[in-house]
Amino acid sequence: MKLFLRVLLLVFIALPAFSSAQTKVNPNAKKWVDSVFNSLSREEKVAQLMVVRAHSNLGPDHVAQVTELIQKYNVGALCYFQGGPVRQANLTNYYQSIAKTPILVTIDAEWGLGMRLDSVTRFPYQLSLGAIQDPSVVYQMGLAVGEQCKRIGVHVNYAPVIDVNNNPNNPVIGFRSFGEDKYKVTSLGTAYMQGMQDAGILACAKHFPGHGDTETDSHLDLPIINKSLAQLDSLELMPFRELFKKGIGSVMIAHLYIPSIDSTANRATSLSKNNVTDLLQNKMNYKGLIFTDALEMKGVAKFFPDGAAVVEALKAGNDLLCLPSNIPNAIAATLNAVDNNELNWESISERVKKVLLAKYELGLNKPQHIVIENLLNDLNAKTEKINAEAAKNALTVLKYDGSSIVLNKNNKTVYVGIGTSTLNTFGKKLNADWNVDTLFFSYKDSSDKATEIINRIAAGQYETVIIGIHEFSNRPANNYNISEAAISLWNQLQAFNCTTLLFGNVLAVKNFCTAGNLIACYQDDAITQAVAVDLLSGKMKAIGRIPVSVCDFKFGDGIVSADLNGTKASARQTKMKAIYSIANNAIAKGVTPGCVVLAVKDGEIIYDKAFGNYQYETSSAVSVESIFDLASITKIAATTISVMKLYEQGKLDLNKKLGDYLPWVRGSDKENIVIKDLLLHQAGLVSFIPFYKETIDTATGKLLPGFYANESKPGFTVRVANNLFLRNEWNDTMYSRILKSPLSQSGKYVYSDNDFIFLGKIVEAISGMSLDEYAEKTFYKKMGLFTTGFSPAKKFGTDRIIPTEREAHFRNQLIRGYVHDEGAAMFGQVSGHAGLFSSAIDLSMIFQMLLNGGTINAERYLKEETIHYFTSYQGSNSSRRGLGFDKPEKDNLTRKDPYPSISTSPETYGHTGFTGTCVWVDPKEKLVYVFLSNRVNPTRDNPKLSQMNVRSTIQEAIYKAIR
Repeated sequence: MKLFLRVLLLVFIALPAFSSAQTKVNPNAKKWVDSVFNSLSREEKVAQLMVVRAHSNLGPDHVAQVTELIQKYNVGALCYFQGGPVRQANLTNYYQSIAKTPILVTIDAEWGLGMRLDSVTRFPYQLSLGAIQDPSVVYQMGLAVGEQCKRIGVHVNYAPVIDVNNNPNNPVIGFRSFGEDKYKVTSLGTAYMQGMQDAGILACAKHFPGHGDTETDSHLDLPIINKSLAQLDSLELMPFRELFKKGIGSVMIAHLYIPSIDSTANRATSLSKNNVTDLLQNKMNYKGLIFTDALEMKGVAKFFPDGAAVVEALKAGNDLLCLPSNIPNAIAATLNAVDNNELNWESISERVKKVLLAKYELGLNKPQHIVIENLLNDLNAKTEKINAEAAKNALTVLKYDGSSIVLNKNNKTVYVGIGTSTLNTFGKKLNADWNVDTLFFSYKDSSDKATEIINRIAAGQYETVIIGIHEFSNRPANNYNISEAAISLWNQLQAFNCTTLLFGNVLAVKNFCTAGNLIACYQDDAITQAVAVDLLSGKMKAIGRIPVSVCDFKFGDGIVSADLNGTKASARQTKMKAIYSIANNAIAKGVTPGCVVLAVKDGEIIYDKAFGNYQYETSSAVSVESIFDLASITKIAATTISVMKLYEQGKLDLNKKLGDYLPWVRGSDKENIVIKDLLLHQAGLVSFIPFYKETIDTATGKLLPGFYANESKPGFTVRVANNLFLRNEWNDTMYSRILKSPLSQSGKYVYSDNDFIFLGKIVEAISGMSLDEYAEKTFYKKMGLFTTGFSPAKKFGTDRIIPTEREAHFRNQLIRGYVHDEGAAMFGQVSGHAGLFSSAIDLSMIFQMLLNGGTINAERYLKEETIHYFTSYQGSNSSRRGLGFDKPEKDNLTRKDPYPSISTSPETYGHTGFTGTCVWVDPKEKLVYVFLSNRVNPTRDNPKLSQMNVRSTIQEAIYKAIR
């Protein structure tokens, strides 16, 4: 995997949040809204809440029906389906020209306009995007989709789908979801949404409250989801909650029966006040536009026919009603409900004004005319480039047996196209580039044809067989329409030296679990096929990771390797197996419940695996995307890099004194400490101060009264752990304790947390921001580091965060999502010496940036000379350290206990962490090594990680593998 193609996701929501309660409405907007509203009759006001079906491929009768709904009833919105781009543009121009009130134009285009319109190239399905590790690729696609919509006069796109794909047999979501991991769904859903809204198009989160965990198609019946509210809140609702915070403009309500939300018989969530008003609007505080899913779907129509569904949907609190079956009946039923006091007219009027305000903000207060000239070229302007980028980022090597996947012109090779009967792009390119022979087997072919193919391959003495699985259904019904004969042929082909490439829904991989070499390609189009040939040609590396679990593959699996030619890669892979043994042996011997090991060589991820569980008792398995407490790695990955930035900007002089930057230390014996000595741990400060001990009864271990509260309240807002808040002024007391602590002679090396507590405060004093805000703004956000930061529980909850200690001496709870270090916790989770959390991959990006000389993704963060200065030995006789960074012992080669391992070069720099972590960069080998564990669970009194030298032993195994 090339480190790292991720770039900054610029979060500029072009559209304001639709919230009169939270946003002051532009006076011009209010004037326009009021003027239009007052011009409408009661019937027309109700019609403004209706979204009617529109096609550009159904001929004059259909056009006449839509025309009548616009002219006679003044319907508020259209939803386009199948047709052609020019025909749709012409119809939109016509419909807008005859409308009394400008029409809100919507479309369901999850993978771009190509989902609905001929001649427009499709973008990838969301499940394909789920394999991508770089959210910026999805952002660029979202931006392009938004630009397509803008160009053709569409204002709202019913995308992205942020349902979590937690049921592989789901007949209606499946390939439309980003995958089974709620965090990945949230990350990519956010990227897609931001891209569209940056283009000025309203995105739509669907299908609230989550349509992933059902095996019933809501188009045909009402699906039932038997989950508690707590279960929904922890999984299905999480992506919605996060996208709401990011400002998504609209949401679509699913037709589901969820008794924990509303137990009324046969009442879909789309018709439930408990769901739409109480949960969505009141509890989750959502203020944007609210669309129902199509009311013509059987999940609703089966139980609430015609106008009844419209009335119930309005009672529930929806704003816009998609595809009522009969507009005149819907309007009449609504007004009748108002007259009978079933519906409140003021509430209806508020929703009409909300819709009109949305129209104003989307530019519909002015005439909109679609220019037909060059329309098709404009719509397809970015499709090919983005599809190629997506395919390059998504292709996933699921299995690799060590034999060559890369083609060799000296080998005789045959391509067997299963599912196709014609020469596709994959076959053409294999033939043109590698002189590969071709055989076909369609899903209609019989076992006789399969026998014929096997005999031909055997007789042809082919050394390599490439199998492409093509043209199967995206939906799980009838096993994705893959025939038994095709599967039988594939099984017989495994007797040869085979590589299987699956072009389509990756869940269909369940049929090919036993492959020796297996590559998921996700899409079955010409661009993906061409990219797949590039992979087989050795021109690129597979960097995708599977977004769902299938066979023995777990979410996030994927073999990322420097090459797949069966020689160097195979040898390296064999040597890397030593890491597997070391890690599992450590877990078995009680060193740590779990860990993640990652290695990056020459900018390529050569190892990235997770081991063990969150805790020793039955618990979740650690994944490569799990988030760990980095402990003292904070010192370099937050504080030192921040100091480096301020230093090179000329805002911080390392030869100045502490009192020059922190006025509150003046008058103490700490005033004249030199900044450089703090970075070298030779300022003379004591190692650490156990601040917490003054707040507990040391005899009983219980918290002393007056220091803590169980909830945040005035005077107690410093969160120390879950349901534990420290008295605010105690922070000043802790700084006073540092100032009054003994100070020894400077120049002597004493590793001290207090050095970095001071450095963190210097960053804050110079920047005017808190340390976490400065590091986030200057580094993490720009680099697209989704998991790196302080106080992760605020962002992620706790499910993804690895627990540390089951602490009995202070906080009396399992520490999870809150910093393990007591001092950092008492400083409010943010301190210069501890508090940073991250996943392994995100952490490695920071250090790859340093290894690159300060740049990544063509963005410069630090100067090369700054990095060299800070990471070099500083000539101190008492210290092996650089400025902030730890380094190998200077006499490493002759020591009995080389640190961090005997093979590290003198240029190496990094740090270790008390919780069981480390990161090391070796510029000589162009290597980044990350080890993350929670060896302090259940107790910190476990020295086995150091005693068994687990971190250094794994590091040494990596050196042996790359050499």
